[in-house]
Amino acid sequence: MGRKIKPNLTRSQIMAKVRSKDTKPEMVVRRLIYSLGYRYRLHRKDLPGKPDLVFYQRKKVIFIHGCFWHEHNCRAGLKKPKSNQDYWIPKLRRNVQRDKENRDLLVKLGWKVLIIWECELKNKESLTETIKSFFNS
Repeated sequence: MGRKIKPNLTRSQIMAKVRSKDTKPEMVVRRLIYSLGYRYRLHRKDLPGKPDLVFYQRKKVIFIHGCFWHEHNCRAGLKKPKSNQDYWIPKLRRNVQRDKENRDLLVKLGWKVLIIWECELKNKESLTETIKSFFNS
């Protein structure tokens, strides 16, 4: 996000630096949820989509999505790549389709799913209320 990338890196080197676990947004949400007294498991491979946070006893999961990578309808999510669009546009669409399939599977298995978008982290009070509401439902 806010890191500067050296111009002499290849696209492959740049993409290798993009993490799927322990991202900054994920860490913010994890700290917040922990401070609210909830305990969780991370990235369970036995569940569809490997949810970021799993609350087994409550049968609830949370995904923390980057707005760009999962095409959220906010400013960052609506931004489209300028180069190599033949590759990027279908890739981003596949992400969205895979998210929907995983969410549907989880619901079919009896899980409740919350998606927290990267842009929602800006308003901690609203995010806290969303999380509390999710756990109290």
